[in-house]
Amino acid sequence: MYKPAFEKVNVGGIQTACLGREALARLIGDVCEKYALAEPEHREPFVIFSNNGHAISIYNSDKEAREQMDKADLVHADGQSVVSFSRWFNRNPVPERTATTDMIHDVPNFYSPKLKHFLLGGKETSVSKAAEILAKTYSNFDVVGHQHGYFTDAEEEAICAAINAASPDVLWVGLGKPKEQIFCIRNKHRLNVPVIISCGGCYNYITGEYPRAPMWMQNVGLEWFFRMANDPRKLFVRYLLTNPHAIYCVIKHGIGKRQVTADVQ
Repeated sequence: MYKPAFEKVNVGGIQTACLGREALARLIGDVCEKYALAEPEHREPFVIFSNNGHAISIYNSDKEAREQMDKADLVHADGQSVVSFSRWFNRNPVPERTATTDMIHDVPNFYSPKLKHFLLGGKETSVSKAAEILAKTYSNFDVVGHQHGYFTDAEEEAICAAINAASPDVLWVGLGKPKEQIFCIRNKHRLNVPVIISCGGCYNYITGEYPRAPMWMQNVGLEWFFRMANDPRKLFVRYLLTNPHAIYCVIKHGIGKRQVTADVQ
């Protein structure tokens, strides 16, 4: 299996890639190229998960979620808060946020060759509309299949077979944390796909069902507040609990790192 080289930093306990948007998009394309050239017995999906405040909180409170996250080949900075946190205790921090809602557009924008994509997750109306929009927007974004996310564990084998039959280069998995991470790791051995990317509610942002925050709010790390204000019944308690816990975890892991460094010196 091809393993691209990239720097990582510890953010809240999660080893997070120090990659900007263009670099990450090109890395995805490079992995797809190398996968196609490899012998079948050396092929294995390259799994990409995301790090944000919610992920940090779950990682530090749920053993199973932590084990799944640690099995990813790359974890990127989905939230601006992760970029800010990375500057607290690291000399080489994450250069910029690589939000999944941007990454799905960055891949066709920064990597010119055509890639085949399969969209998994969300409601049927949402994922099918997202597939249509992406295919129409980008000539090099070939959607070879889509599947809603309302399926049982018993149906996973058949879904993986359908994905393999479509032969995508990139599989986007939008089932929400931690379900999407569990699905990716549990079914990795069944999937003949170069790249698997967890993407949460990405399809709903493509279709416009969920509005994006104004750019100034995104840049200062307040997109979470915009989302909460638009759906307080769903998100208020989540952010009320996970944001302070995420900050605590970042400090805990960061202080520990500084102590180790001091001891070595």
